[in-house]
Amino acid sequence: MATIKIKQIKSKIGAPVDQKRTLAALGLHKISQVVECEDTPSLRGMIRKVHHLVTVIE
Repeated sequence: MATIKIKQIKSKIGAPVDQKRTLAALGLHKISQVVECEDTPSLRGMIRKVHHLVTVIE
């Protein structure tokens, strides 16, 4: 399958607990950290939930 890169661009401080857990599930722990994941509908939903904290590098 296709893969996408996700980069955390903002801090999770002050974000609700569910958004912090979503970032952890994506594998993001630090600002400017980049992870590569398979592009699936469930992953796109997770990205949509924290779209203001991350950016997608296609």
